[in-house]
Amino acid sequence: MTVQTLGSKCKTWLACAMLAVLCPVMAAASDLAPETSLHPKARPGAASVQETTEARRSDAPVLTIPTQSPATLSGLAFLAGDGVTLEDRWRGVAIEVPMTQAVPWRVFTLDAPRRLVLDFSELNWQGIDIPLLLAQGDWFTDIHAGLYRPGWTRIVFGLAAPVEVVSAGLSTQEQPVSVSQRVEGARLRVELAAVSGADFAAKAGAPKDALFDRPARPMPSPKTRQRGVGDVTVVLDPGHGGIDPGAERDGVVEAHLMMRFARELKEELVRAGGFNVVLTRDRDEFVPLEERVSIARRAGADVFLSLHADALAQGRATGASVYTLSQEASDEASRKLAERHDRSDILAGVDLSQQDDAVALVLMDLARADTAPRAEDLADSLVEGIHSATGSTYKTPRMQAGFSVLKAADIPSVLIELGFLSSERDRKLLTSREWRADAARGIREALQYWVLQDAGKAELLRQ
Repeated sequence: MTVQTLGSKCKTWLACAMLAVLCPVMAAASDLAPETSLHPKARPGAASVQETTEARRSDAPVLTIPTQSPATLSGLAFLAGDGVTLEDRWRGVAIEVPMTQAVPWRVFTLDAPRRLVLDFSELNWQGIDIPLLLAQGDWFTDIHAGLYRPGWTRIVFGLAAPVEVVSAGLSTQEQPVSVSQRVEGARLRVELAAVSGADFAAKAGAPKDALFDRPARPMPSPKTRQRGVGDVTVVLDPGHGGIDPGAERDGVVEAHLMMRFARELKEELVRAGGFNVVLTRDRDEFVPLEERVSIARRAGADVFLSLHADALAQGRATGASVYTLSQEASDEASRKLAERHDRSDILAGVDLSQQDDAVALVLMDLARADTAPRAEDLADSLVEGIHSATGSTYKTPRMQAGFSVLKAADIPSVLIELGFLSSERDRKLLTSREWRADAARGIREALQYWVLQDAGKAELLRQ
């Protein structure tokens, strides 16, 4: 038995042992946690919708998915006026969220790390200026907003110091307004005040709520590593779409171009046989980044390919390049997934909805230790395949970055930049059906080569 084989087996045994030991412990701790209540007060002088929820003491929210098909944002409500704003108060800060119409919402805090969470059903975050918000004071270390699960969106404020929710209320307009005009129809105001670390920890936790604690979708079966037998499931992710067109140059739009190429690549793979191909979007629509990864996991993906064609504001660059998740970004990727992603959908076959961040992070790290080398091999193969078929690759075609769509810990994932729309040469190639056909052929040949090599390595590890 080789050292590499022994190492792989050890990681597998460790993962199983941690699931067997830690999960019951964490579940028991959750059952024994004391319950508290949070009663946000309405905005003074305004009609309000109050929350009265039972808050459970835990380090992470119970995140479940309603039994419905995955969907993109329907735009039930949009940000209105100046969007999210902050207001300094005496020993505290207030957050205001104007929106086109009232929607169900909730607010709570989480500890380790300290966070403030606002959930809405459902609010489109288009237009939020996060850098401006962070520059307005020292209360928040970071801010993230986006789709939390189908039908619900979330904004998470990283807290620089412990605070408590003094009041939270939603005021509404007396007269109905048109959502399409982005006129303010409701405004949520949350007032925060500084507290001690002990008080913060005592009140932190996701509340129990009938709207959120719905039965979860059945867990997908654990995905076994492909061994060269049966069809390989390839998920193609045409970058951008809908309200996010991506790069644009001389009438060429990245979102449209990648949609066209994804369809051509799918046809190339299906014709070759041995591939089952799924697209994260099949028309010009907006799909949140983390939802793209969820689509891949639900499809039982063996491979995830995100397709892009960037543009540079300055400088010259030409040719295709292939990205994998950087080592430096891996820890941050895991942290954000544990914080924001649906916890029953982080690892296929492992329900982490009742577990804290520590368990999730360790298991994701173990999964990524096996997946990362496979993704690196896949990227190397794709670079060779694209260069062999088109002769057009960037001067440093193998690169690494912290792209959100590469954060799946258990799926070999790469991002392919087919070229630069800022380059006249690349634009000409990318808009050529013949060149795209060559590129699709190169990617198909690279995938076929990688499948064989990856299956061979899997057999060696099994022995």
